[in-house]
Amino acid sequence: MQQRNVRIDAASFRRLRKSVFDLLTGPPALAFVPAFSLAAFWFGGEGALLIVAALVPVFYLASGGFGPGLQSMRGHATNSNGLLTRTALEARCGEVFDACCEAGLLSCMHIVEIDNFSEVIDRYGQSAGDAVLQRMGDRLSGAMREGDFIGHIGEARFAVCVSPVRQLSLELCIQQASRLQSAVEEPVSIDGTVIYASVCIGFCQHARAPVRTSADWLRAAGIALRQAQARGPSSIRAFSEQMYTEAQTRRALHEDVVAALDSGEIAAWFQPQISTDTGKLSGFEALARWTHPVRGVIPPAEFLPAIEAAGLIERLAEVMMHNSFRALKTWDAAGVEVPQIGVNFTGSELSNPRLLEKIEWELDRFELTPDRLAVEVLETVVSGAPDDVVTKNINALGAIGCRIDLDDFGTGNASIASIRRFSVSRIKIDRSFVMKADRDQEQQRMISAILTMAERLKVETLAEGVETVGEHVLLAQLGCDHVQGFGIARPMPFDQTIDWIHAHNAKLRDVLQILQSRQK
Repeated sequence: MQQRNVRIDAASFRRLRKSVFDLLTGPPALAFVPAFSLAAFWFGGEGALLIVAALVPVFYLASGGFGPGLQSMRGHATNSNGLLTRTALEARCGEVFDACCEAGLLSCMHIVEIDNFSEVIDRYGQSAGDAVLQRMGDRLSGAMREGDFIGHIGEARFAVCVSPVRQLSLELCIQQASRLQSAVEEPVSIDGTVIYASVCIGFCQHARAPVRTSADWLRAAGIALRQAQARGPSSIRAFSEQMYTEAQTRRALHEDVVAALDSGEIAAWFQPQISTDTGKLSGFEALARWTHPVRGVIPPAEFLPAIEAAGLIERLAEVMMHNSFRALKTWDAAGVEVPQIGVNFTGSELSNPRLLEKIEWELDRFELTPDRLAVEVLETVVSGAPDDVVTKNINALGAIGCRIDLDDFGTGNASIASIRRFSVSRIKIDRSFVMKADRDQEQQRMISAILTMAERLKVETLAEGVETVGEHVLLAQLGCDHVQGFGIARPMPFDQTIDWIHAHNAKLRDVLQILQSRQK
């Protein structure tokens, strides 16, 4: 209640200030001109009268006099499309927001953005892109009610504010968004070329603005738009409190991620990989984990976008590689056998012309042979890699002796030729094929086909996402070489790995002794 009173008081002060300004600069101020002139003549004579007569019109014009029309044009400027500029739109939003708060009315802010507008420009040219924007603005204007207003607030982004009304439910706002979307998604014909463009829309009702100011209202609609864009083209999303909380969390992660990389909060955790033939440990996969001092362990899906946005992907790769090589040296010193470690490399990392030099330097620094490193590459990276730096790096790493693992196999479009072209050592069968494979015959047939292909190509196989004993047994029976997943062990920090290895080897010895005793 106190916050609402502060908002009303602030709005009342702005209204009072505007009224005084209008009084001094509007037509009513002309009534004081004779009094000013008489006072100037009385105290300063004819010279002062002439000065006042010359300066009063200049002051009046400079302050925006001669009616509200000129003031309105200046305060609500338009751009080349005839739509409000961002500054003018923000000012109008403030007026609508205050009016809603004072009179108990309702409004809604819609933000509309053309999907993949850069592709439209790349394909049809800048002039066609400008024409599409003009047409979109006209259509949005045509779909609005009297009293609504629209602004062009980004390259391909528009904001539509609904005039205050007494009834405006969530369903009505969704209908408004759908009407706007239908209007602008009609094909655009330019010089005989038909251009199809889709739009995403995010909207926020006035009463749902998180901090209850006009700036936060506009910002909330932008958050809803980003959520809509994350769902794909032609999506519509309404702002919710959860979105605001998530946005605040992401903002905090963006601010903390740089320090987290430098302080060691973001480090490699290790998930074991087991041979189905012997049961022995065949390696580990290094996975990035952030141990936040307040939030605990943060999964990669939450912090990797922050790292990418901060341009720190290569820095993360360096941290992961350093952690992995240091772990190998420590395992060797402890007398435990870990044949190799898998490190994920993204397309941007593989595009680094100095990647080979960097990896060779790190291997030499830790006195490790290249075969101890398994370079894990997503199938989508391999399938989309032309004969460029990515291809050269993968082949060069294979040539020096590093193992090449094709990750998430079955989810992309890698061909058999691609597997041979990149000298892939092992394919990692995606968990979507492994899930419930012990109960689903269709899954079993898919896995069998992949394993048969790998056997003919003389490529090793590893199944990811193994979570049950049944899945583990089935994969071993079908001939999969290695398994990895929660059913074997979850990713763990380095200081837990040696104990896990000892415990696993002890279980293997117990099983071997049982088998030997049965044979006797």
